[in-house]
Amino acid sequence: MLEATRSQDVAAKAVLDLSHIHQAFPRPNGDSSVVLDDISFSLREGEIVGVLGRSGCGKSTLLRIASGLMRPTSGKVTYEGKAVDRPAKGIAMVFQTFALFPWLTVLQNVMAGLDALGMKEAQAREKAIAAIELIGLDGFETAYPRELSGGMRQRVGFARALVVDPVILLMDEAFSALDVLTAETLRSDFIDIWTEKKTAIKSVMLVTHNIEEAVFLCDRIIVLASNPGRIAAELEVPLPQPRERLAPEFREIVDDIYARMTAGRGPQTGEKGAALAGIGMRLPVVPSLRIADFLDMLALPPLSGKADLRVLGERLRLEVDALLPVEEAAQILGFVEMKGGTLHLTAAGKIFAGDTAEGRKKLFGEHLLRSVPLAAHIRRILSERSPHAAPRGRFLPELQDHLNPHDADQTLTAVIDWGRYAEIFAYDHKHHRFSLTP
Repeated sequence: MLEATRSQDVAAKAVLDLSHIHQAFPRPNGDSSVVLDDISFSLREGEIVGVLGRSGCGKSTLLRIASGLMRPTSGKVTYEGKAVDRPAKGIAMVFQTFALFPWLTVLQNVMAGLDALGMKEAQAREKAIAAIELIGLDGFETAYPRELSGGMRQRVGFARALVVDPVILLMDEAFSALDVLTAETLRSDFIDIWTEKKTAIKSVMLVTHNIEEAVFLCDRIIVLASNPGRIAAELEVPLPQPRERLAPEFREIVDDIYARMTAGRGPQTGEKGAALAGIGMRLPVVPSLRIADFLDMLALPPLSGKADLRVLGERLRLEVDALLPVEEAAQILGFVEMKGGTLHLTAAGKIFAGDTAEGRKKLFGEHLLRSVPLAAHIRRILSERSPHAAPRGRFLPELQDHLNPHDADQTLTAVIDWGRYAEIFAYDHKHHRFSLTP
């Protein structure tokens, strides 16, 4: 099992420091929605640091704060000894989307950043051509983005970032928009450039939701928990490059991170659980039929009721960002539980997996009303009202007293799908209206 560490390598100089970063946004009721809470870590020379977490944990917000594109509510970012409160020279970013100018050629796109720095055209052209060659696009200098594949366009994005000779390279889900094979090739090419020291880059910060990508690329991984985003673990990856995904040591680290990302989740009990169990409990947006498929897969041989999440993800062909919400939903409903890093079907989960369609709906409804206070609240309001109906707008403001607008909308969307599947209420999407009967 990989050990967590918060120690600093005194032999490596810190290039970028994030100290007690806190980010909050206002809610309609005047309160604040906390996105990031007390985040502190450093980027050191000669390392790639991964920031790993589920969607909504604040990864991209943290990256924008690190780059100077966003100021934190409180806390401080320091780059080479100076406070960062705006985009700084020496920090470059590669985005998830290709963000190319469609009317410019590959060469012109790469030169754009140098033009903004006021570099003379001849020198800018020479540097751009060198960056294009480094990233493997020589021969396509005169092509336009529309002529390129997704992988080639992302290579242009890398070349545009590298051409300014950055000290720090920030990557925001830089490989997630690519197909599996293209992403794997580009990751390997990037590692070759990094390990052979073909650029002036001293440190890299990679935001991702892909556990295997983080272990494949990074020397250190910051695991963020959600609601609000905070550091759940900081892990060293003591594997030499190049790394072999099928090696036992690699798989052990991947399994360890899966376990850390799911630790402490599931039904809450006691005083703290009672406080969290109100109608403002955030729900993952997972279709009810996907939950059913998940339980069926876990129940069937050779898993037969228990499995590591990594194994389930491979069988379902789901990355962690898609897998964990399904697992979380199944835990909330009491159909699965986590034991020592292994997911187990509960007694109710086993009954659900082997039941008839009508039996499943009934059991799902019982667990929904028992485990999700919002569902029980909607059902009670509809029962008390005449003619047993209420608009969506009746419940959304209540949720926004506890959640930010996005999470409130997503939570209500989730409970609508689950409630309709269980037939505890009906919902008319055209008129945005709940009712006890269709």
